[in-house]
Amino acid sequence: VQLQASGGGLVQAGGSLRLSCAASGRSLGSYGMGWFRQAPGKEREFVASISWSGSNTYYADSVKGRFAISRDNAKNTVYLQMNSLKPEDTAVYYCAADITSWGTIPNRYDYWGQGTQVTVSS
Repeated sequence: VQLQASGGGLVQAGGSLRLSCAASGRSLGSYGMGWFRQAPGKEREFVASISWSGSNTYYADSVKGRFAISRDNAKNTVYLQMNSLKPEDTAVYYCAADITSWGTIPNRYDYWGQGTQVTVSS
C-alpha cells in the first residue's frame, strides 16, 4: 500500500489543521493506522492510532484532548484533526499502516507515507 500525507502548513499557536493520509494500492480497511511526528534533532514519536474499523483510538498524552484521529475506509483515507496547536507540535507528521495492530511503536508499522510539515508559530 502507498500512503500520501497532506494538509500540513504554517499556523499560529491556538490554530487548527487537518492532516489527511490517502492510500492507494490496497484497501486501508485491512490496516491499523497511526500518525507519528518527528521534530528536528528528535526521535520519531507516536501521536495517535486507530483500529481497522475505527472503533478504537489511542493518543499520546501530549495531544490528548486536542487531536482527533479518524478514518473513512470508503475513501481510503485517515485524518488527524489538530486543534489548539502549540509551538511544540512543530514537526514533520507521518502516517503509517500496520497490518497486525495499531500500536505506538514505529518499528511495528509496515508502510509509511512521505511526511507533511506542520509549523506552529508563537
